[in-house]
Amino acid sequence: MSQAALSTVAYLPLGKREQTKAQNRQAILDAAREVFGEIGYETATVRDIIRRAGLAAGTFYNYYRSKEEVFAALADDGARRFAPILKGLRGHGHSFETFVQMAIAAYFGFLADEHNNWVARRPAGEPHLHVQGETPEMAAVFAEVRDALQDAIANREGPAADPDFMAAACIAIAREIGDKMLERRPIDTEGAAAFAVAMILNGLRGMPKAPA
Repeated sequence: MSQAALSTVAYLPLGKREQTKAQNRQAILDAAREVFGEIGYETATVRDIIRRAGLAAGTFYNYYRSKEEVFAALADDGARRFAPILKGLRGHGHSFETFVQMAIAAYFGFLADEHNNWVARRPAGEPHLHVQGETPEMAAVFAEVRDALQDAIANREGPAADPDFMAAACIAIAREIGDKMLERRPIDTEGAAAFAVAMILNGLRGMPKAPA
């Protein structure tokens, strides 16, 4: 970004400046989603994202330092929007097993819809990447799963095992099966969900039971 452009941004009213930042950040994420979908994450470069976004290179680096940071931001954005879905499912008084079935089906449906222009069209066989570390949004998803397990334990519907470990295991199973689901054509959300639910529920049934 030129010095003149920087000066212009600096003197924008605060509300307008924040709006411009949000628009630029969203433009970068939208461009990255398209680029990753068309040519694959491994092949894509920051330059490809900048070109697609139609922004100056300096503008890109005001928000992200690398394509890895952009990828993390995309994952973070998805987690932020999925957490309320989980919360909504927990608020209807379903049994624990019904909650697991509905949560997994919702997650795989969310993945398929979210990645329609990205993962679903990426080069076949490209490994699906995980974000290293945990963001607040991802922590919120983990907390919803852990809280559901804690409720099940309290209601004697679930095993008396460590809820943090169980939540981590459930999320890991869902993520790995979800990744494999997205590599296949056609994407079979129902089949993937049924398999994941069976793995999770049967695994939990093998844990020590809460005392009567």
